[in-house]
This record gives sequence, structure tokens and C-alpha cells, in this order.
Amino acid sequence: MGNRLTQIATRTGDDGTTGLGDNTRVSKNSGRPHAMGDVDELNSHIGLLLCEPLSQDVRDLLIDIQHQLFNLGGELSMPGYELLKDDALLQLDNALAHYNAQLPRLLEFILPAGTRAASQAHVCRTVARRAERHVVALEQAEAMRAAPRQYLNRLSDLLFVLARVLNRVDGGDDVYWKSERLARSQTEA
Repeated sequence: MGNRLTQIATRTGDDGTTGLGDNTRVSKNSGRPHAMGDVDELNSHIGLLLCEPLSQDVRDLLIDIQHQLFNLGGELSMPGYELLKDDALLQLDNALAHYNAQLPRLLEFILPAGTRAASQAHVCRTVARRAERHVVALEQAEAMRAAPRQYLNRLSDLLFVLARVLNRVDGGDDVYWKSERLARSQTEA
């Protein structure tokens, strides 16, 4: 990116529009700014998750994801431009396989709770799902590559798995929803 921002308060958005990377202006309430904002919010929440004590492998993965989300946001801001590469999705698939293999099978739905790190991973997951919904809506209005949607879908799955992993640090566990079905199965066992 050749042009760096030297002035943050330009006042050009005071009219309710924002500039895209291709120098066009669109309403701040249109599809692209919604998707870009959700990706930016997700990246910020991952930054907050990185403030927690994490294993080095999880930390390194999340830092890589932050860079990929910046690429994804850049791609959303420049219609027709490709910044998110295929290996980014492959990294998520590999991480999903690695971390999910360490986990027991789910007995029931789990609550977005437990340790602070796990709970923050769940917040990240829900923001990733919202970002994905906004990207899907944008795809319905404009031609786009599938990669941004696929990346966000896979990332939300990974964040769910990481929340489960983070709840197990220091011997913790998932926080199960107390359903009648689970209660019956435990009393019958």
C-alpha cells in the first residue's frame, strides 16, 4: 500500500460516506463498511484475547490470524482486489484439526463461559459469525471471491475449538448447558 495515512481526522466522512481503497466513496451504512467494521472489531477482540496468558502456539496462531484479518479487511476495502491467500484458509484447517483432536466429544451444547480467555474466544467467535453474515450479504449484492466468507466461517469454528482448549488450561472443562436430556443421561449412567 503506497499511501499511508498522515492525517486521521480528514472530515471527509462527516457526510456519512467512507472512502474505499479504490478511491470510491460509499455510504457508511452500506454492505462493505459493515463487513469491514466487523472484521476490524473481530481483530480488536483477538487483540484483547492476546492480553490473556496463552500457550506460545496459540499466541502465534492468533497473531497470524490478526495479520490475515487485516488482509481480509483490505480486500473488502478494495473491490476486485485479492489480499487473502489460499494458504490462510489452509492454516485454519490445520489448526482446527490439531486442536480439535485434543478435545473430548461434546456431550451437549456448551455455554460461552469458563475462563476469561475462553470467554473472550467465544466473543471473538460471535463477532466472526456476524462478520461472516455481513460478507454473505455483500456477496448477494456484488460479485466477490468466496475466500473471505470461507475464512470467517472457518475462523469462527476455530475460535469455538480454541475456547474449549483454553477452558482446559489448568484442569478446567467446558461449561455445559444444563439441559433435561443431559441430566437424564447422567442419572441413567
